Amino acid sequence: MFYLEQMLAALSPSNFAFTNPEVVRTTLATNAENLVQGMTQLAHDLDQSQDLLRISQTDLAAFEVGRDLAVTPGKVVFQNDLIQLIQYAPTTEQVYERPLIIAPPWINKYYILDLKPEKSFVKWAVDQGFTVFMISWVNPDAKHAEKTFEDYMHEGILAAVEAVNRQLGIHHVNVLGYCVGGTLLGSTLAYMAAKGDDRIASATFLTAQVDFSEAGDLLIFIDDTQLKSLEEMMSEQGYLDGARMATVFNMLRPRDLIWPYVVNNYLLGKKPFPFDLLFWNSDSTRLPAANHAFYLREFYHENRLSKGEMVLGGVKLDLSKVTIPIYELFTREDHIAPALSVFRGSKLFGGPVRHVMAGSGHIAGVVNPPAKKKYQYWADGGAATSLEEWTKRATETAGSWWPDWTKWLAAQSGEKIPARDPSAGPLKPIEDAPGSYVRSGK
Repeated sequence: MFYLEQMLAALSPSNFAFTNPEVVRTTLATNAENLVQGMTQLAHDLDQSQDLLRISQTDLAAFEVGRDLAVTPGKVVFQNDLIQLIQYAPTTEQVYERPLIIAPPWINKYYILDLKPEKSFVKWAVDQGFTVFMISWVNPDAKHAEKTFEDYMHEGILAAVEAVNRQLGIHHVNVLGYCVGGTLLGSTLAYMAAKGDDRIASATFLTAQVDFSEAGDLLIFIDDTQLKSLEEMMSEQGYLDGARMATVFNMLRPRDLIWPYVVNNYLLGKKPFPFDLLFWNSDSTRLPAANHAFYLREFYHENRLSKGEMVLGGVKLDLSKVTIPIYELFTREDHIAPALSVFRGSKLFGGPVRHVMAGSGHIAGVVNPPAKKKYQYWADGGAATSLEEWTKRATETAGSWWPDWTKWLAAQSGEKIPARDPSAGPLKPIEDAPGSYVRSGK
């Protein structure tokens, strides 16, 4: 079905100049100037691409990280080879005692959760009175080739927890993991449970899988032959170029993420529209060879975490030992972390889980600020054994899931205390947010 979908999407009459009425009208009206401009834009995209064509989805000159996006004020208070840790400046006189650490995916840059201020999840959380820390992953190169998934656990989430413990003088923290950042968080929680480490008091998972048996169309790219070929390619340069992952994700939704831009850019000769989310989508990151190979084989191909067979740091991971409160968000139309996959994985945890399903997909369903009044969410489906049963029982609420999560997290965050100045802790600021790691080149 996947390959049939690719063919049907490619062969749509709207993708060809002579069978697209708008292209025909524009060509006649402009004396084919649109096609000349389209070829100019194709030449530009080819020049900017390497071995894979990167079709421009937005005007890249319209945005700048730190100027238009990722502008929530804060300080980088810690860094190592893999992360910078941002502590955001408070906007309320009092804050909840227990802080929040956000672990975003390293497949893209963290500012998907800190786009323009009116769409920023980070700003929303800060404005609700939470002390927020953000992990900003390095954009790796050849010197990071041997960084493993275990290194991402120790030098990523665990290093961030330790830094926050020192900065605030507090033992317990809340942690949020988005997409693969959530997969890492689930693995880390199982590791900590085995070690008797109770510093993470609650966890939020946003469209994050820990069971990959229902992982959708991405499984098509994960077999022994393709994995071996990919590993050989990564071994040559020490990392996977971000453009390859971006192409795979675009292929999951070709009718939305490929062909409309071919028509707009190359046939109609129009420049892509400035769009912050698509700017972020184009700002891809490289993936270290060792970490990415482990992730694809151990999670997607072998599904070892869900089976209780995964070992990190000499410890066998058992998700049932994770008994802290969990907020589990999945999205109805997710093509990367399907709702069924996320829901099924949530049943592996041993503690209380609040299940919430947002409307829309992997990005729009998450980045949905209340002021936009878009989509909806479902909650309170009870202790159902299947997603279908849960959905039938769940209550639909119009608008964003953010206020529901805020109420849940507030209950996990203790009393209110005076707001914390990021410059006043024992960890002295290294630089202003958004930091240098997120600005590192493509």
